Amino acid sequence: MAAAARVLHEQGVERTTLADIAREADVPVGNVYYYFKTKDELVRAALGEHTAHLDELTARLDRLPDPRDRLKALVEAWVEQREVAARYGCPTGTLAAELGKRTDGSLDAEAGAVIRRLLDWAARQFREMRLSGADGADGADGADEPYDPDDLAVTLVSGYQGMSLLANALRDPDVMTREGARLAGWLDSLR
Repeated sequence: MAAAARVLHEQGVERTTLADIAREADVPVGNVYYYFKTKDELVRAALGEHTAHLDELTARLDRLPDPRDRLKALVEAWVEQREVAARYGCPTGTLAAELGKRTDGSLDAEAGAVIRRLLDWAARQFREMRLSGADGADGADGADEPYDPDDLAVTLVSGYQGMSLLANALRDPDVMTREGARLAGWLDSLR
């Protein structure tokens, strides 16, 4: 499954063959066919690998006592992958974008579920921060409105997807470094 996730990320779904996965996993191609009858089954396995990686990362981050520190550590983890992002983009984001272009629509929702999992985790962190909105998030009546944790999670994950896309398009890992610092500063500015 790890080999499938890696090769699909590097080559894309349409260009990847079961033989490519077998070669990367260093197993006979018959073994791959035995466990995965179709490429879609391999894509599902790769999505399972993405989910497991995300769960492992968020479990590690959950050991940090402060939700803001957890979110900033998440950004740091993204920046640490800047070379990979500059070469191939975000593993889950690029897979979701590719699957979204298929006419059968069979796997794009499953890829979206992995991203939804990240959004839900991030929103929980923002909820724990109990942000007041006192730094200028005024409503129409001029009163402070609380931040919406779900909206903040979308902003954070959008920032990651954007910096991954730009780093990949420009083949410039420093985009991740600069934008990661900007995201960390944004997290610090929320009160």
